[in-house]
Amino acid sequence: MTSYNWKGKTILVVDDNELNSKLLQRLIEPTGAKVIIATDGKPAIEACLKNQDINIIMMDIQMPEMDGYEATKTIKSIRPEVPVIAQTAYFVNEERQKMQDAGCDEYISKPIRRNELLELLNKYLMI
Repeated sequence: MTSYNWKGKTILVVDDNELNSKLLQRLIEPTGAKVIIATDGKPAIEACLKNQDINIIMMDIQMPEMDGYEATKTIKSIRPEVPVIAQTAYFVNEERQKMQDAGCDEYISKPIRRNELLELLNKYLMI
């Protein structure tokens, strides 16, 4: 099992489902990264405005108030350098284009597998 050291890195996890957020937090925290959780698109935008140290965002696509597409577009207009990884359980090919159009850099399908998640995050955090 590969171990990662992301001490000094900050990851924003955006998901309206508390269990999903907590799972991602449990998977990420052993790496030493700081995890910030937002429960919807608007709080995610606020977190990006308040925390200039956010290195990467895990963005749920399906959320009740402001979906991940709209939140990503807004965040990318403010902080275009921050990579956004879309997370969705409803992946179909049309979604890929929609995610790219919104500004997502990558996507990961739910249920999220630990190794796939950590490898994907490492790709962006170790640049």
